[in-house]
Amino acid sequence: MARALHTHLFGPADAPTVLALHGLTGHGKRWEHLAPLLPELRVVAPDLLGHGHSPWTPPWSIEDHAAAVADAVEAHVPRERRPLTVVAHSFGAAVALRLAHDRPDLVDGLVLLDPAQGLDPEFALAMAQNSITYRGYPDAATAQAAKRAEGWGAVHANILDGEIVDHLIEDGDGVAWRVCAPAATAAWSELARPALLPPAQVPTRVVVAARVQPPFVTADFLAACAADRADTVRVTHVDTEHMVPFLAPDTVAALIREVL
Repeated sequence: MARALHTHLFGPADAPTVLALHGLTGHGKRWEHLAPLLPELRVVAPDLLGHGHSPWTPPWSIEDHAAAVADAVEAHVPRERRPLTVVAHSFGAAVALRLAHDRPDLVDGLVLLDPAQGLDPEFALAMAQNSITYRGYPDAATAQAAKRAEGWGAVHANILDGEIVDHLIEDGDGVAWRVCAPAATAAWSELARPALLPPAQVPTRVVVAARVQPPFVTADFLAACAADRADTVRVTHVDTEHMVPFLAPDTVAALIREVL
């Protein structure tokens, strides 16, 4: 089922291209803060299914997300600039890994920022229940305070202010993020599926946010990478909360250039 993703484009149209995938409850416009650090590159950043201005209708499996992203790449990236490097945060990393396995013609490098996958099922259940309980907020100030408590504590105020403008919408008697609530809840089930390793031939950089507890990047995933992908996977630890694209942008930009 073809569902065209709303896609944000940054940088020169004729430049080498990077595909950027946001995390759960996010949107592609977030990558506008990283793009100026990569002025020589084109950044293609879709809103994932159920997020932002992309279609909200199901299904929402990892495979569905990957297929929709593949369609976005084919729509926005000329054939001569494929395959390309993918930078992906959190839930977006699970989509990026699925895309790399399903469409090796589209992906030749991965930069995975605090990738979330292979999560403990009990933890995933608790997070899914939490996403239902705390769906909306009475006003923007409460929504902003909630973000600060959810891994955004050190994110620059200007970025969070922009998030309020771009991504918060009226919802009944209050406000909510521009995200399909059932899709976001279902995503936690997808993240409890077994973790995928990067394809053996794809150079991959994994960034682990040290201040995330419990960690999204599991010890089992890191051990499997060390055992089975030692030649292609390198791990970097950063002393940040979960929002790595905002909190360690220079590191992210350097790793993208390294993989390119």
